Amino acid sequence: MNQAHWHLLFNHAPIFGALAGVLLLGAGLLKRQEAVLRAGLWALVLAVALGLPAQLTGPGAAQVVKDMPRVSQALIQNHAQAARLGYWVLVATGTLALLVLAQQQQTPRTRQLAWGTLLGAVLSVGLLARAGNLGGQISHPEIREGFGTPDEL
Repeated sequence: MNQAHWHLLFNHAPIFGALAGVLLLGAGLLKRQEAVLRAGLWALVLAVALGLPAQLTGPGAAQVVKDMPRVSQALIQNHAQAARLGYWVLVATGTLALLVLAQQQQTPRTRQLAWGTLLGAVLSVGLLARAGNLGGQISHPEIREGFGTPDEL
């Protein structure tokens, strides 16, 4: 398997991991269920860990596809920049999640941190989903804006 295969294997994990974290953390906060809240926090930490291989295989994947027909440097750069931003927001969110997990007891401050973590997680999901869409456009021209128009054909 080459770097592009590995990148495709890993790049969905942080998106779906962060989404699971949002759903679990949100449910735990709204229903005041500590176990569900903690599961959401751990899902976010896991999403950070699973996102690292996607980040590390990105440059190698770019080398594999850069000379393919209909693949531009702009497509690759847009995806790479969006992925870096999304991942670093996820890292910050995962760090917040670890801070909440480290608290021995629930206090109003801990609850505020948990809500802040949820906000970061929602932002992470949006940014990572955008990065995923931009990455998909690299090898799937049919999802690019303007596909099928005369200048695309």
